[in-house]
Amino acid sequence: MARKPSSTEVPPVASQGTESVHNRLVVLRAERGLSRQELADALGVHYQTVGYLERGDYNPTIALALRIADYFELPVEAVFSLSPFTPMSTTIYGR
Repeated sequence: MARKPSSTEVPPVASQGTESVHNRLVVLRAERGLSRQELADALGVHYQTVGYLERGDYNPTIALALRIADYFELPVEAVFSLSPFTPMSTTIYGR
């Protein structure tokens, strides 16, 4: 018999019916030679938060998304999107 979840358990983010927010954090960090820890320190968040964002396990708050965009000196829509980004190789090489 399956165990009934208690009312205090929090379901994983993916099952909460929220839209995934896609991002370019891995690419932006790599371009600038930043570790997750360095980016986290600059943003005032835990380094695991950066990992959760990069993997799509966590959607940023509006405030965090704006801080990230500001840090990279990019418009927020260049960093985050509700639809997947076209891979850079496709954009550059047409593949």
